[in-house]
Amino acid sequence: MRYISTRGQAPALNFEEVVLTGMASDGGLYVPESFPTFSTEEIAEFAGLPYDEVAFRVMKPFVGDSIDDDTFRTIVRESYAAFNHDAVTPLKQLGSHHFLLELFHGPTLAFKDIALQLLGRLLDHFLGKRGEKAVIMGATSGDTGSAAIEGCKPCEHVDIFILHPHNRVSEVQRRQMTTVLAPNVFNIAVEGDFDDAQAMVKASFADQSFLNGTRLVAVNSINWARIMAQVVYYFVSAVAVGSPHREVSFTVPSANFGDIFAGYVATRMGLPVKQLVVATNANDILHRTLHDNDFSRKTLMPTLAPSMDIVVSSNFERLLFDLYQRDGQAVSDLLARFSQGPVQLDAQAWSRARELFDSFACDDATILEIIREAHQRTGELLDPHTATGYRAAERCQRDTTTPMITLATAHPAKFEEAVQQAGFEGAPLPEHMQGLMEKEERYAVLPADLEAIHRHVNAHRRH
Repeated sequence: MRYISTRGQAPALNFEEVVLTGMASDGGLYVPESFPTFSTEEIAEFAGLPYDEVAFRVMKPFVGDSIDDDTFRTIVRESYAAFNHDAVTPLKQLGSHHFLLELFHGPTLAFKDIALQLLGRLLDHFLGKRGEKAVIMGATSGDTGSAAIEGCKPCEHVDIFILHPHNRVSEVQRRQMTTVLAPNVFNIAVEGDFDDAQAMVKASFADQSFLNGTRLVAVNSINWARIMAQVVYYFVSAVAVGSPHREVSFTVPSANFGDIFAGYVATRMGLPVKQLVVATNANDILHRTLHDNDFSRKTLMPTLAPSMDIVVSSNFERLLFDLYQRDGQAVSDLLARFSQGPVQLDAQAWSRARELFDSFACDDATILEIIREAHQRTGELLDPHTATGYRAAERCQRDTTTPMITLATAHPAKFEEAVQQAGFEGAPLPEHMQGLMEKEERYAVLPADLEAIHRHVNAHRRH
């Protein structure tokens, strides 16, 4: 398996190189040169298999010969051993054709655990094999940071620096990151928003000279391994409701487009998907692009669903690459114009997107209304991100006889403010997180200044 850049100017890499490289040298994101496919019979065989076995079968074509089968099976099995549900991603029925896919049974109660428990082990495996050390830098709007830290804190070969927007993540989200006192974990609260943090991470990857030769590694969703791991639960959940013998639809709370792009990858691999619905909050660039062909930035609005407080959706570039018939220059030109102001997608490209994708956006008042409504109708207490998906599933479903699976991306306990504003006392933290609010925190507050960030990384990294 070879990987190519969405902008067409970077060298093709194998899986090991892609995991260790993250962003392509031309500023693009890596995607497979071609997508592996499963037959109807092969997908049907997933029924009844343990999650880790389906994960091995779905991901192995992307890994190729970069890891031998026995080692990769062990890595996959260990990645999901700590999840607190035997099914890893259990499915609940909300209505006659509406299902909730719970992706929050990992150590940090968010869907990011599913990919980052795997990615940490992949990084340590490859770096150990090479005898190298590395620095990880990542930006988070809430959930990625804690999941990355949990996935990487046991790693022998990496130091991890996570940037989050100061005072713009929930207290539980912050404490899940800042109370991990492992010697290789460093948290930075940036005096700005998520896009400021993300821009500095991207700039660091574009010019890594500040590390004096030490490798810089990405763990956010620009890293292909993140997408690869998320593809698995689309297959697992679809088969549970009758695939491949019937079509399935998915609704995905999304802002950076990585999670729903994994659903798109599943369709390219042969999973019969009727519809992919993007659900988002008031920061609605994805909704405006897919619904109105309005690909433009707006000022970021802090919301009750902070993990989706993103203005620029990094992973959307991966879809654009396919929508533009894998023309890297066309994608590069479009994004250059986007950086200067509002643009529209080419009519044919936008039409291709509309064949599979729909979208819906909710403001804060609507999110609170949905949390109350969903609890009254189903007994489920939804986190504010999943709430956007619940409403989008109802409003956008093209065919009510097709099973609709809404991805529950986080446990409601992570977003106590929204749950309380909706009229509930709150959601108790699971047993393994009791005492979180009393633990010691460790983090630095720094300006949104690239040189200040680089000085801090060099002052604290161990290698």
